[in-house]
Amino acid sequence: MSGTSLDGVDGVLAEISEQKCTVALYQSTPIAPELRAELLALNSPGPNELHRAALAGNALALAYAGVVQALLAESGLAPGAVRAIGAHGQTVRHRPQEFGGTGYTLQLNNPALLAERTGITVVADFRSRDLAAGGQGAPLVPAFHQRVFGLPGRTRAVLNIGGIANLSVLQAGGGVLGFDCGPGNALMDAWCQRHTGQAYDDGGAFAASGRVAAPLLSALRAEPYFAQPPPKSTGRDLFHREWLEAHLARHAALAPRDVQATLTELTASACADCVNSYGSDSDLLAVCGGGARNTFLMARLQALLPATRVTTTDALGLPAQQVEAAAFAWLAHQAIAGLPGNLPKATGAQGARVLGGIYPA
Repeated sequence: MSGTSLDGVDGVLAEISEQKCTVALYQSTPIAPELRAELLALNSPGPNELHRAALAGNALALAYAGVVQALLAESGLAPGAVRAIGAHGQTVRHRPQEFGGTGYTLQLNNPALLAERTGITVVADFRSRDLAAGGQGAPLVPAFHQRVFGLPGRTRAVLNIGGIANLSVLQAGGGVLGFDCGPGNALMDAWCQRHTGQAYDDGGAFAASGRVAAPLLSALRAEPYFAQPPPKSTGRDLFHREWLEAHLARHAALAPRDVQATLTELTASACADCVNSYGSDSDLLAVCGGGARNTFLMARLQALLPATRVTTTDALGLPAQQVEAAAFAWLAHQAIAGLPGNLPKATGAQGARVLGGIYPA
């Protein structure tokens, strides 16, 4: 998995049965700076996009192959011992509302190349079937969250904070709600990179040194997406640097640290509002993704949700950095078994669907 934060490629070696997912090994590798820059650039219109996107997909598939090979080397397993690789690809456009609501979502990848380089069957392109069935193709992880974190008789909330933040509410009666809350790390990372030269705000220290600019926060929170009811999904198509710059241009000059504090509060408050609106009976919020390592952001979530215990998914038995990769291993398992991978209530699809295209070894 390489998510919208673009901080690296995470891979797990997992044993999956109908009732559980057990992670045996985990590997992660940074995305090369030049590839990261190209993937970020491809989120916006630019020259020669088709050619550049194809080459970026090839490069990403080779990075995936490197993680797979590292997992095989550490485990001592031969490729034939692995049933399949789930490879999501890198989202560069997410426009489910285009073309009369049957739009598109684009994840760069080359699963055929990945199958060739690893000698393992690859499952990819998980989102397009859900879109074809009238859904938004996202979020896809709530079904996995329910499988591994759900507890009968108790409501739990799981919050993934990658570039975009998405919430799963695992209801006590077995129902599941899931949707994108809004920006996760995407805006914070971009601003931090610009003003500190660091790819992310380590521990939230930059944000913690500033003060929230209330007028700017209010303007950012006025974005109509936040008021939309689920099912809903979003991405860098909406929450990007130009969106932020347009808002900053309408406000008095602010110190960079104050903008960072405001962006952190934007993510925290949007996520907390979603928990209060759709998971108010949850006494636990388990956070995964890169945002779980931002201690200042986690503290803000706890402050905004005083009646809820805010922790990471480590407390539920699956480390925060492994959840997304494990989710797509599980989705690959579902596809190979011919079982549905989506939750129509989360994506808006007309029904449950088997997700993913299969590229045999």
